[in-house]
Amino acid sequence: MGDNELDAIRAKRMAEMQQQQQQQGSAGMDQQQSRQEAAERDETMKNSILSQVLDQNARARLSNIAVAKPDKARSLENMIIQMARYGQIQGKMGDEQLKSLLDQVSEKMQKTTTVKFDRRRVDLDSDSD
Repeated sequence: MGDNELDAIRAKRMAEMQQQQQQQGSAGMDQQQSRQEAAERDETMKNSILSQVLDQNARARLSNIAVAKPDKARSLENMIIQMARYGQIQGKMGDEQLKSLLDQVSEKMQKTTTVKFDRRRVDLDSDSD
């Protein structure tokens, strides 16, 4: 094979590799866009359910909780959405009802801390004298 033939094969192979990379890149971007769109749909649906179920004061309290403790607010939102789906909420939930749910969530999320002292005796301890 001549140098011209090798150069032609290399150029053809390089073009094929670039084309494959472009296809893989566009497929990855499509997956990322579809995941982002699904997340946006979920967020919109969640906000829609919460606005239907909560009154204005309860929504304000929930947004304040979300600023201070996002994980607690997320679990509270999930609990409210689940209750709404199962028909456990009649009418709009007020601020007092939200406070009672918040107490329930706080009890579940409360971590108990225990301190354990492990006193080990050393051979040179003066208490054994």
